[in-house]
Amino acid sequence: MRKTSIRVLLCSVALLVASCSGAAGNGGGSGNGNGDPGAAPAKDATLTLELYSKFTDREEKKLNEVIEGFKKKFPNITVHHTGNQDDDKLDQSIRGGTPPDVAISFYTDNLGNWCQSGAFQDLKPYIDRDKINVDQIPQAVRDYTTFEGKRCAMPLLADAFGLYYNKDEFAAAGISAPPKTTDELFDDAKKLTQYNEDGSIKVAGFLPSMPFYGNLAEVWSPMFGAKYLGPDGKSGLANSPQWKEMFEFQKKLVDFYGKDKVEKFKAGLGDEYSPDNAFHKGKLAMALDGEFRTAFIADTAKDLNYGTAPSPMSTGNSSMYGGGLVTGTIIGMPKGVKNPGASWELIKYLTLDTDALVQFSNGINNLPSTLDSLKSPQLNHEAHFQTFLDIYGSGKLVTKPSTAIGDAHLKAVNDFAEQWVAGNVPDLHAGLEKVDAQINDALAQKQGK
Repeated sequence: MRKTSIRVLLCSVALLVASCSGAAGNGGGSGNGNGDPGAAPAKDATLTLELYSKFTDREEKKLNEVIEGFKKKFPNITVHHTGNQDDDKLDQSIRGGTPPDVAISFYTDNLGNWCQSGAFQDLKPYIDRDKINVDQIPQAVRDYTTFEGKRCAMPLLADAFGLYYNKDEFAAAGISAPPKTTDELFDDAKKLTQYNEDGSIKVAGFLPSMPFYGNLAEVWSPMFGAKYLGPDGKSGLANSPQWKEMFEFQKKLVDFYGKDKVEKFKAGLGDEYSPDNAFHKGKLAMALDGEFRTAFIADTAKDLNYGTAPSPMSTGNSSMYGGGLVTGTIIGMPKGVKNPGASWELIKYLTLDTDALVQFSNGINNLPSTLDSLKSPQLNHEAHFQTFLDIYGSGKLVTKPSTAIGDAHLKAVNDFAEQWVAGNVPDLHAGLEKVDAQINDALAQKQGK
């Protein structure tokens, strides 16, 4: 469904206020510009909601079906939905003074910049007024929808990451259960790996390449308890035993295969979001991915005999088994909207209405973003998907930190990992010190320090 999977939905709610403008056919409440929440649209006000999203095809259709529930609640509101939009268009619209009234993005990485710049408004006045209990949202999810204490977004569905494994290949290798530790992951990877007659890799037990498919530093780091930023808000990877352990684990896998063999094997694999995905084709015996992979497999690899499990954890991080990385879509209210009260009603419906969340979750195989919706008997509890529901409800979730530099810190670490695997970094500590300096310089420049 998305890269690390992550996608963009831009909802534009253009709501005119007849009570103020006197325009025929439009009306509703509006904010007063002093930070107080805007009033909900009047029941006799005729409003048009312009909805932008990145969704296309099946997912766009599912979103439209969810919106029908909103229209039943507000029959005086017409929703016009345009798919295949993105964050760049959102930024341009805000800068140009013609923003959508509601915006949903797949990229939590952009939230820090939007919050800091004021591009997204603070939703706390609406939450306080409507007495919303944000505790129904898991803590890690609350974390990735806030920045420096400001709640300028709400979550709309979530992604949790775990381990996918090929049951037939496990049985052939004599492995009875998925690995729970990174040591077991390494041992199983060796047993599961198969070679062609020329010595090249035929099936990789577990691929060490990064970034590639779901192999991203932000997906691996929770397995080792590695954190991007310290309590001081700065990057300190070089002095982190957890980051050192993660990269040494990666190198151990590379050394087992041979870096040239890894690169040759990787070059022959299909695209992550195509039917030729290497896990779909049995070329990867184990892979890290989000719950959305279950929908792709059901659609393009129906005969694949696979299982799902939580990500393995390092020995020092074993208490976190059952948890893992969580991320997801975010929904906010851009600055300059004409009717913030009506914008909030759409945000509230999409993010807090249990029936709407369950319907959307079942429709696109993403996790519902509230604990109430997680308990719904109407929720899809198919075995492969249930693993990720359990991860989401584990209380052991880890998320990526929101920063004012967007995803620059994530990219810096993934770029380093790629160079590390290629053998271009002779000294791990010195290499990570350079990454720290790069990230900290970017943070300082953004903060004007």
